[in-house]
Amino acid sequence: MSYRRRIYFTNKQKADIWDRWQRGESMSSIGRGFDRDSSSIYPLISRTGGVRPLDRKRSRLSLTLVEREIISRGIAACQSVREIARDICRPASTVSREINRNGGSDKYRAVDAEDQAWVRALRPKLCKLTGNTFLQRVISNKLIILWSPEQIAGWLKRTYPREEANQVSHETIYRSLFVQARGVLKKELLQYLRSKRTMRRPKHSSLKHAGLGQIKDAVSIRERPACVEDRAVPGHWEGDLIAGSNNSYIATLVERHTRYVMMAKVQGKDTKSVISALIRQSQKLPRELYQSLTWDRGKELADHKRFTLATDIDVYFCDPQSLWQRGSNENTNRLLRQYFPKGTDLSVHTQAHLNKIARQLNERPRKTLQFETPAERFNACVASTG
Repeated sequence: MSYRRRIYFTNKQKADIWDRWQRGESMSSIGRGFDRDSSSIYPLISRTGGVRPLDRKRSRLSLTLVEREIISRGIAACQSVREIARDICRPASTVSREINRNGGSDKYRAVDAEDQAWVRALRPKLCKLTGNTFLQRVISNKLIILWSPEQIAGWLKRTYPREEANQVSHETIYRSLFVQARGVLKKELLQYLRSKRTMRRPKHSSLKHAGLGQIKDAVSIRERPACVEDRAVPGHWEGDLIAGSNNSYIATLVERHTRYVMMAKVQGKDTKSVISALIRQSQKLPRELYQSLTWDRGKELADHKRFTLATDIDVYFCDPQSLWQRGSNENTNRLLRQYFPKGTDLSVHTQAHLNKIARQLNERPRKTLQFETPAERFNACVASTG
């Protein structure tokens, strides 16, 4: 049995991994970029609970490697501490301290001293909760009764408006839980968070909030015609992606007037894959029944201009974090979870299977349609187009 050679990431590669993690990529996706499994990425990310460690920084007053080389040569030449200090224009006490902390005159080596200086430079700022037993106790008690870190932080700010020492940000609470600094919050408190993750996920890690507000030339839903808003005219759709394991996705589409459902198999959530799938899907409908598409602000539709150019279909984008503006689509996605439970691999489903499930939904009578089915309403619209 052959084994892969163990990989050691360089500082530049580590920085790239953290950049991609903070952009919301999964460990599997990051690992593919380095031709490795997610298990190669996990140790680096999990070591600090999914929170990117601060870069090492040294004071501009620190001794340089060149100065340490001069100190080493001075020791070899039997110069006094004061003579060496004059050569590098530093106080004698600085030179004396440098020599003593690195093994004394007999063992001093410039390169070793430089390496140790970098190790000592990584002195992270103490967490605000360190040593503050009052805050630790209050936060622990609130977590136990299922308050979120954001609720706790807001309550502390309102309760102690003039006592900054008794205020803390929700991010500090999360960091204390995930990074596990000694003597702060106990790891057992993680079980009281609504999310049961063992690592802090980046702010933009979820599909819903990826790329919010970053879509170029996006047309707001507020510019959508009134006839679309009141559902009086067929041909206006709402769309979204539902996600599964192993970076698998399905595009879901719901017609606002008839609640007719269509689904499209997509290769990934990148804009090229999603736009191509939507273009293919649009070609199955009469032009009169596909006039506009309303989407959330996920970056999977960043190339919406290509979609409009290929189909002559207008695209409108919801306001950030306003799921109700695509209410029909959100409701349909909840119904679809009966067929596609969260955490399952969606890539195993063929387009034919997706069409079969969509047909089942479209043949269910709907109360909002006076118990007609979406298929009946939609077929009537198709017939009226001639």
